[in-house]
Amino acid sequence: MPTNRRNFLKAAGALTAAAAVLNPAEIFAKTFGTKINKSKKMQLSFIPYTAQLRHVFRISHNARTSTPIVLTRITYDGYTGYGEASMPPYLGESQASVLAYLKRVDLGQFSSPFEMEDIISYLDGITTHNTAAKASVDIALHDLAGKIIGQPWWKIWGFDASKCPNTSYTIGLAEENVVKQKTEEAAPYKVIKVKLGMGEKTDKMMINTIRSVTDKVICVDINQGWKDKHYALDMINWLKERNVNMIEQPMPVDMVDETAWLTENSPLPIIADESCQRLDDILKLKGVFSGINIKLMKCTGLFEARKMVTLAETLHMMLMVGCMTETSCAVSAAAQIAPRVQWADLDGNLLIANDCFSGMKIVNGKVTLTDKPGIGITKTDKNINFEA
Repeated sequence: MPTNRRNFLKAAGALTAAAAVLNPAEIFAKTFGTKINKSKKMQLSFIPYTAQLRHVFRISHNARTSTPIVLTRITYDGYTGYGEASMPPYLGESQASVLAYLKRVDLGQFSSPFEMEDIISYLDGITTHNTAAKASVDIALHDLAGKIIGQPWWKIWGFDASKCPNTSYTIGLAEENVVKQKTEEAAPYKVIKVKLGMGEKTDKMMINTIRSVTDKVICVDINQGWKDKHYALDMINWLKERNVNMIEQPMPVDMVDETAWLTENSPLPIIADESCQRLDDILKLKGVFSGINIKLMKCTGLFEARKMVTLAETLHMMLMVGCMTETSCAVSAAAQIAPRVQWADLDGNLLIANDCFSGMKIVNGKVTLTDKPGIGITKTDKNINFEA
């Protein structure tokens, strides 16, 4: 172990430069002489799960009390990696569609998890969409490979964990008394994320109610709820005066020219969420948004998320990492790229009452990564049985 750690520190600098174009897991396997038992085969298993929300979660176009999830597991040569697909309604996926996709996945054709680039390409080619389903395998694959290497992915990529930002704590659209209650619950967090987009009266009520409780920094997520660019700019100017520091997806995806005008005139950065799904979207968004929000459930997982970070940084676009309502499995996976972003919205596990994993922590409001290998998680619910 001491020798491996010294080798790791020596190689980390070179790996950081290589990570954008090469498969770092494969490089590590070669660098440290990881013993690969090619007679072993990867085994994928999966089970449906339902995340129960602590409160009704409302955004500008829907409300829900739970989120359907599928948990995945890949075993190989005595190692186990875990993954997750979370399917809020707007993604267009369901437990049934994810399970149908996963039944088509055959990892036995690959000799080891370090054939990561080929595996990810294979997963993406099975269907055109199913991004959350693909992410569930990608996350488990990264967890598995990181455990074999013996390092967390933020270290494999050469990131500095001390540079992780504070996470925001999300307050969905609600009545005034509920908003006050949620704001008080957000006391341990330094940034509050507020869902808006239901009209001027409701939007201003949300902000004014929060401001009656706290003066903490606020990020707002409109979820495409504003349809007029002049109204949107007026609201942004009003929000700036109330210590709001970022606007996420203010206008519908198809209002590209209006959003570009808004970004050019806005005193606050405008971040793409629904407009940015995958790597191929980023070039089209340069000049339309100030930056992008990366979510594993949209981009098919960590392999592509890492590439999105590199491209956005090359284009001098700002970065945010977000999540759905997820367990600590997927949230901890997303947290691996947190050292490279300006904003983090990694509270999905905090919004559910039945988290079945333990992983990255929020300490004094800040995303705090662990040294545990892979994505840094431990399964805590003994009732989760992949063998059933």
